[in-house]
Amino acid sequence: MTRRFLVVNADDLGLTRGINRGIRDAHLNGVVTSTSLLTVAREVQDAVAMLHATPSLDVGLHLALVGEDPPVLTAREVPTLVDRRGSFPLTYRQFLLRAAAGRVDVADVAREFAAQAQRATSEGLQLSHLDSHQHVHLWPPVASAVIDLARTLDIPYVRLPRAHGGGPLNWGVNALSTRLRRQLRAARLPSADFSYAGLDEAGSMGRDAFRRALEAVARSSAPIAEINVHPGYADADSSRFEWDYHWDDEVAALVDARTAADIAGHGFTCTSFADLPGRRA
Repeated sequence: MTRRFLVVNADDLGLTRGINRGIRDAHLNGVVTSTSLLTVAREVQDAVAMLHATPSLDVGLHLALVGEDPPVLTAREVPTLVDRRGSFPLTYRQFLLRAAAGRVDVADVAREFAAQAQRATSEGLQLSHLDSHQHVHLWPPVASAVIDLARTLDIPYVRLPRAHGGGPLNWGVNALSTRLRRQLRAARLPSADFSYAGLDEAGSMGRDAFRRALEAVARSSAPIAEINVHPGYADADSSRFEWDYHWDDEVAALVDARTAADIAGHGFTCTSFADLPGRRA
């Protein structure tokens, strides 16, 4: 029987100390095998210290062009990525409006992504994968910058987000995902065969939602799959976000013994991107 592998990846490492602690607990006491570091975030140094103290936790880069935090580079270095205050657009919708209007220079994207990666590698971190905050690398020009970065730094895996519901937004996501798959194949870069990106469940991947995600992954027959999650602990710093995320509920689901039993029951072996055999798309 063909072995099936599952990567459970925790996004947004570095966003707050509570999120850093939640990701660590979901790894040491639960099913999280991998995380993605947001190097523009306020608590990136706390996250780096946690990673060095937790070498079993695989790490990749959560590339950012949106969100509450400013870029690594200055506004003068990446003028088309920021507003008058020198901040990224708050959401992917705002970013896409700017990009579709031709107001985003891909050269600025490439410079900022390189700076974000350098911030991680300068801390001695070995990056196994790339993905992006709010999945902005689905936009084809941004995808090209991500692919170039992966090839330059020899980072073997790039996330291929897919939506699993109906409606225009999910249809658009999947149209862009199909194009991204073609871009990755042309670059001979692998991704998980099936990615449950939690577009509808982001911040609400509790016990029942995770079980549904796992069932969808199992039905796919994909040999290598990824489920991305957002565990953490709400604290004073997280109150600045208006996302209605239930970070604590996700930690509880991920450390629940029934979750590990469900994964095994579907025939998956939990692993990380770093421990997957090298493949070509």
